[in-house]
Amino acid sequence: MRVSKYFLTTLKEAPADAEVVSHKLMLRAGLIRRLAGGVYTWLPVGLRVLRKVEAIIREEMDRANAIELFMPAVQPAELWQESGRWQKYGPELLRFSDRHKREYCIGPTHEEVITDIAKREIRSYRQLPVNFYQIQTKFRDEIRPRFGVMRGREFTMKDAYSFHVSADDLEREYKSMYETYHRIFRRLGLDFRAVAADTGTIGGTGSHEFHVLAKSGEDSIAFCATSDYAANVELAEAIPANSKREEPNQTIAKVATPGKTRCEDVSNYLHIPLTNMVKAIAIMCESGFKLMLLRGDHSLNEIKTAKLDSIREFRFATDAEIESHLGCQPGYIGPVGVSSAVRVVADRAVALMRDFTCGANENEHHLSGVNFARDLPEPSQIADIRNVVEGDLSPDGGGVLSIARGIEVGHIFQLRKRYSEAMNATFLDDTGHPRHFEMGCYGIGVTRIVGAAIEQNHDEFGIVFPDAIAPFRVAIVAIGLGKNPAVRACAEKLYTDLLTLGVDVLFDDRDERPGIMFADMELLGIPHRVTVGERVLKEDAVEYKNRRNGEVRKIATDDIFSYLKTTVC
Repeated sequence: MRVSKYFLTTLKEAPADAEVVSHKLMLRAGLIRRLAGGVYTWLPVGLRVLRKVEAIIREEMDRANAIELFMPAVQPAELWQESGRWQKYGPELLRFSDRHKREYCIGPTHEEVITDIAKREIRSYRQLPVNFYQIQTKFRDEIRPRFGVMRGREFTMKDAYSFHVSADDLEREYKSMYETYHRIFRRLGLDFRAVAADTGTIGGTGSHEFHVLAKSGEDSIAFCATSDYAANVELAEAIPANSKREEPNQTIAKVATPGKTRCEDVSNYLHIPLTNMVKAIAIMCESGFKLMLLRGDHSLNEIKTAKLDSIREFRFATDAEIESHLGCQPGYIGPVGVSSAVRVVADRAVALMRDFTCGANENEHHLSGVNFARDLPEPSQIADIRNVVEGDLSPDGGGVLSIARGIEVGHIFQLRKRYSEAMNATFLDDTGHPRHFEMGCYGIGVTRIVGAAIEQNHDEFGIVFPDAIAPFRVAIVAIGLGKNPAVRACAEKLYTDLLTLGVDVLFDDRDERPGIMFADMELLGIPHRVTVGERVLKEDAVEYKNRRNGEVRKIATDDIFSYLKTTVC
């Protein structure tokens, strides 16, 4: 492609509302342009990247024997009402009515549609297993779209859905998709991790997320460097460092803590370690008022908490509810002396503590030297209710946990019968009896991958695309093309030879200053650049630069094609 014949539009500065690196660079490099909040036009350069991502995904899905189809973006409300998600999905589901007052939505996902297809078209176990996939536009009405394509409202997704006779066969396909996703992300040239995850609004049982590691990631993932363990922090099990509680060696005492409502402030004021503090978090659930106890330096994991049979759905108690049940202001609450009607749920780490400090249920006061069994009853329930932290023991016993930031780009689920039962989707088994399908679901955020790749691969000059998804593999910059016949002849020949070889080439044939041309090629992240100019041609050479490692070298004009053929192909 010749720049003079192409639509290349770059910016020196990113718009002020661009927050993260990928958003800024995608705008500056002319990959995207904003149409509305969270809605973007993909310009020619960006579309080339997107199509390369799609091609790799499509090749690997086909290799895994998945079958491509294409489902409507517009979905009738009846299907979502049948599955029970019409109201449950919430305001992210964009709903509308047609001229006949029939209700529809713009699909954020396609479990209902594909289940309806299977219900209508798959009659017998002999047609199973089958895995359908599509690459299609979705819409989720994010309350605050941000970070460009990383958290947009309209986006492209690869979603796949498998149907099975048995849970064992679903497990087999799940493992196949797990391996397929590893191949996809390796081919994309991304540094990633697969982590055990929560199933969220999709539902089902087993689930893994695939995260591109990047400092700007929205999610925290816990992993063990000396084993294969990895999980989203929302799901990672927190293992206590101690195996049993030691005997008390302090007596309980009330201490004044005027104006100190945070554990950190109390710790500093009393000169005690934060790890010796216990904080109480008051919640309300169907079974009433409860106190959740955490170590002072730990934080409540709301997903783990909501999964407890004794709690399920909950909310944080109001100030008025706290005063009604405990007789004091928030910030001074604790488990000592509370009514037997107040259930106390302690994190595993808290249950093993001795001589701890906590709120006294009296304004401006805390208690020190507190011990279970002596100063208060043992907790009503002991459970893992906290987020893991750096240095925690790995649940698999393989070492300790590290915490990294990740950008979720893929998610696979074992849906089991979540949708087939709700929508009464059945097939006839080998005995002639109807059975509900076992189902799996496998998604990849195609547009998000582009943003995540840039978050992971950039420098002060712009994007540094992995070779596999760069818009062009080679850039030819011809300096003084219109003034020097030798420059033109050399650049044109190299351009033609590379095209014949099937290499994506961007030929910068503009009458621009070299600095502008170099800056644009760097910004676009093209992996390999060849500069043809009068000065180096006098030495029968051209200049080659590797975008990733910055290597610059002179290569003889007779050797440059064979060098690129070896390097690029």
